[in-house]
Amino acid sequence: MAVATGPTAGGGPLGTVGAVADAFYEPDPATPNRFFSTELTRGPWSPDAQHAGPPSALLGHAIERCAPRPGFQVGRVAVEILGPVPLEPLTVRTRVVRSGRSVELIEATLSTDRGPVMQANAWRLKLADPPLDLPLEFTPSGTRPFPESAGPQQFPSNQSIGFHTGIEYRFATSSFTEPGPAVCWIRLKYPIVAGTTPSPLERTLAAADSGNGVSAVLDWSKFLFINTDLTVTLHRQPVGEWICLDAVTHPQPHGIGLAESALFDRTGPLGRSTQTLLVAPRP
Repeated sequence: MAVATGPTAGGGPLGTVGAVADAFYEPDPATPNRFFSTELTRGPWSPDAQHAGPPSALLGHAIERCAPRPGFQVGRVAVEILGPVPLEPLTVRTRVVRSGRSVELIEATLSTDRGPVMQANAWRLKLADPPLDLPLEFTPSGTRPFPESAGPQQFPSNQSIGFHTGIEYRFATSSFTEPGPAVCWIRLKYPIVAGTTPSPLERTLAAADSGNGVSAVLDWSKFLFINTDLTVTLHRQPVGEWICLDAVTHPQPHGIGLAESALFDRTGPLGRSTQTLLVAPRP
């Protein structure tokens, strides 16, 4: 559980202790598209900054509500992380940049009162109706060991409450203490936005940002590997609460790295995610 960073029931100032939250974000009842960040959004290293998973999912939440069109589905979301996202109220603005009969581009911006902190572009595509008659060999297949095959693990965070306590990790291979590629299942324990059920896109964006964390190859205490972006491409929508990351991280001596994850649910492959990494010694 967490404390909302927003007005108290008695109208107190931002940042005061109010009701216990049961979601990553609480809608501001007085201002549309504005959300109070709860402690569940907190990242592992700083008490004042969010993990990029929840705000990425919040962008997805807003994108899906931007001029929705029946028979269309988001196929790709590219998130740019402009800087640390503080535990402050966030405002989301969306617009259709390019509209078309079969594809359209949506832009979303996440801002604090001091300016933008994240941006996203999403391609929304028209679904084939009727479905295309394609040979079965063109359909991705295969699964990964299910989350029931492993017990839950706790992310090694310096914070008592944060994103790591708002989700559940289950490693089918490797662990947080075992460096290298990993197969990890991730499930949200709470809604992204209070009063709503997380959509498949929200679940995927929240999980995919952990690719570089679950597959870390460098010593956490000696190196930083910070992602500047998150790109998720989905050839279908996931089914169920669990998202699986078959993840690998590639650090390079010049300080630029790449984390990539094959994404699965219980029924098989559903897409890919990538993260560009800044790799550096810890100060």
